[in-house]
Amino acid sequence: MQAHLGDQLVIESPATGATRRDGEIVGLHHEDGTPPYDVRWSDTDEVTLVFPGPDAHVRHVEHGQPPGTAQGSSQPDTVEPGSVSAAAPPTGALDPGDVGRRVAVERHRSGLSLGEAARRARMSPDYLAYLEEQPADPSVGTLIRLADALGTTVAALRGGGIDLPPGQGHALLHPQLRDLSPQECRTLLSTHGVGRIAVPAVDGRPAVVPVNYEVVDDAIVFRTAPGSVPAAAVGKEVAFEVDHVDEAMSQGWSVLAVGPARVVTEPGAVRGLIQRAHATPWPGGEREMWVSILPASLTGRRITSADQ
Repeated sequence: MQAHLGDQLVIESPATGATRRDGEIVGLHHEDGTPPYDVRWSDTDEVTLVFPGPDAHVRHVEHGQPPGTAQGSSQPDTVEPGSVSAAAPPTGALDPGDVGRRVAVERHRSGLSLGEAARRARMSPDYLAYLEEQPADPSVGTLIRLADALGTTVAALRGGGIDLPPGQGHALLHPQLRDLSPQECRTLLSTHGVGRIAVPAVDGRPAVVPVNYEVVDDAIVFRTAPGSVPAAAVGKEVAFEVDHVDEAMSQGWSVLAVGPARVVTEPGAVRGLIQRAHATPWPGGEREMWVSILPASLTGRRITSADQ
C-alpha cells in the first residue's frame, strides 16, 4: 500500500464492501508512502495514527506528484490536509471541478481572501487553491469545514439544491424584518448579477423574467433582443427586483427599483456600456439592444435574527 498526502484512506465492511469510515491522509511516516499514516477522519475531524488492515484501501487523488516524493514524518496536531500543496499541479489544461467552482464563488461572495478562508477552514491556502483550480474529490470532513467557513452548506457546495428554489430552509425562531436605506439598496444592487424585471407583455398580461444586469452611473442596464419579453419594458414604468437568500442562516434581503425604462441608442453611450459591461447574457445569441432603467424609487428589506 502506498499513498500521498491528501489521499483518502477508506475502511470497508468485509461483508458488504460498503464504506464504514474514511479520512484524509495528512501525515506520512515513510518516504515511499507506505503505512502507517496520520489520518484526519471525516466523521470526527480527529487525527490518529493508523496501521491499515486488510479492510482498508487508499483512494488516490491526482496530485501530479510521483510516489516517493513525500515530505517525511509529520505531527498529527500540526499537519493540515493542505500539505498536498507540496505536489505540483497536473500538467495540461484542466478545468476546476463543480465543487471547486462553488467554493470559489462562495468565498468571493463572502468577501474572504484565500488565506482567510483557509484559516477558517483549518487548511493550507495552497490546498484551498488546489481545490478551486483543479478537479478534486474532497472528503466529507473537508467539505464540512469549508461550508462552515463560508457560511453555507455541504449540499450547496455539492450542488444538491441546484434545481430547487431558494428559501426551503426553516424560518428563524426570532426573525427581524427591517427596511434598508437607499444607500444600502444601492450597495446591494451595485455592480452586476441576475435580477428580475416585471413588465406588461405584448399580450397585455404581466410577466416577470430574469436578466443579467449591471449598474452604470446609477442606472440599471441589461442587454436583450428586440421583440423579447424584457424589450417590452421600453417606454414604460417597470419594477426591477434583486435578492439574495442565505439558506444556511435562513436570512436574506431584497431590493426593489421602480422607474422608467428606455432603450440606449446614442452611439457613444452604447460604446461606453460595451466597454464597462461585465455581465454577459447567459442565454447567449444576438442581444445587442441595451435597456436602461433609472430608478425613481429604491426600497429594500432584510431578514435577520432579532439577536443580531
